[in-house]
Amino acid sequence: MKKEKDIFQRVSVYRLILRSGFLYALLVACSNDIETINALVKEVKLPDVSGYNIEISYTDSGILKGKIIAPEAQDYNVEEEPYTEFPKGMKVLFYDVSGNPESYIRANYAILYKKNQLWEGRGQVVAENPGKGEKLETEQIFWDQKEKRIYSEKYSIITNHDGIFYGENGFDAREDLSKWWMRGYRGKINVRKDPTDEGKNPHTVN
Repeated sequence: MKKEKDIFQRVSVYRLILRSGFLYALLVACSNDIETINALVKEVKLPDVSGYNIEISYTDSGILKGKIIAPEAQDYNVEEEPYTEFPKGMKVLFYDVSGNPESYIRANYAILYKKNQLWEGRGQVVAENPGKGEKLETEQIFWDQKEKRIYSEKYSIITNHDGIFYGENGFDAREDLSKWWMRGYRGKINVRKDPTDEGKNPHTVN
């Protein structure tokens, strides 16, 4: 009888140890989860306002100057630097004085820094002025609304009727692409044998 009692006491002690160990492990796991959650909450910043399929127009002296179209926008009212993010990209249309679309910029991702009215576009950026036959391609672009200026410090390509121009260090341009300057320029220029011979294909020279 005494032997059975000793065995029972040992089993009870083992069970107590196992339960205590399991409870400790559970508490540690929960503690780690809480710490992880707290860390994630601190790192993740949720937008104050979100919008979908948005269209924003901006004017100057009552005249339509541009329109922004985007599938999604997320607004962050950060005190130091409030900004709006366009995680799925955006397209900006620029209009002439008659209210007709003149040129556009398209990017896979964009962000607007509100205080400075500075836009940044990234990923397969294309800017085009169809009327002038001009097209710009790069991986990053900045649009300064105050200065009405577009620029980049990344490798850029501009194609127009005169040829193909490469900016190893980016470019500067007016927002309507009416004037532009390449940084670290090289390119191919189209030259015609006879300036009056508009029907023939131009030759390309380096």
